[in-house]
Amino acid sequence: MHNNEDNMAMFTIGIITASDKGARGEREDISGKTIARLLKDIGTTKEYTVVPDVQELISQEIVRMADECGIDLILTTGGTGLGPRDVTPEATLAVIDRLVPGIPEAIRAKSLEKTSRAMLSRAVAGVRGRTLIINLPGSPRGVEECLEVVLPALEHGLAIMKGQASECARH
Repeated sequence: MHNNEDNMAMFTIGIITASDKGARGEREDISGKTIARLLKDIGTTKEYTVVPDVQELISQEIVRMADECGIDLILTTGGTGLGPRDVTPEATLAVIDRLVPGIPEAIRAKSLEKTSRAMLSRAVAGVRGRTLIINLPGSPRGVEECLEVVLPALEHGLAIMKGQASECARH
């Protein structure tokens, strides 16, 4: 559906679920599986992990996937709210080189049409080297709604970042 050009490169995807209960095996990670399912048309999930809501651990996984594994796109799920253990945005900000503010802005704007709670999201997006990192909420429904907003521009953004497309190209 998203791969309308036969020569469009497939991207590598990493998924990091931030969840204390998930890391302890007390909760199945439906959100991470939802991400993998929704992105199968644009790439292959090469890395997937569930970590506790600990800033250093989340940051370490982002760095490992970006630097050691060369993942093109890392999506985090969970830890973007106002709870005391919600530290995914801080973990992301600590290791990115550049912000991509339009992604979370677009997600929040669209999500506000459905719920006023969208304004409470602290999700961020940014680039580390040639890896795009996007924070998503922890619920499967939230993941679906957010990816619905991001997917139309995602392939083009990744292609630009990887040097595979011109920034002036229009689809």
